[in-house]
Amino acid sequence: MVVNFLLVSIGAVFGVLARVLSTNWIKKGWRHAFPLATFIINSVGCFFLGLVTGLSLETGFSLLIGTGFMGSFTTFSTFNIESIELLRMKNFKHFFSTQELPILLEFSRLLLGLFVGISFKKLTLMLVLAFVPDIFSLM
Repeated sequence: MVVNFLLVSIGAVFGVLARVLSTNWIKKGWRHAFPLATFIINSVGCFFLGLVTGLSLETGFSLLIGTGFMGSFTTFSTFNIESIELLRMKNFKHFFSTQELPILLEFSRLLLGLFVGISFKKLTLMLVLAFVPDIFSLM
């Protein structure tokens, strides 16, 4: 139990650092009302969360990367705060695009990551099975 808590905590520290650095880097080149940094970070996070899930990694690694890192790297609280700010500014065009587009695209990134993870796991198994008989024939 304590080990699981530490794994999630360590992942969360690095996830939030990656989020802050990524947000600052993206915002340097983007000066528009649409919250691009949050959109990109959540999309990347959804893909990698799908990848980690698809790979069916051991519990410790899933807690470190999936729950800890990705949990603090992505955030829908920032997404919602930025949406409220767009409403406050009466920027309805960007408000509706931030409500619909990210959810559809981030879900598709999650599915893509899941597909890549499952495919990679199957490919690895096929390669192992293809070479194991050759190794035993050398003995």
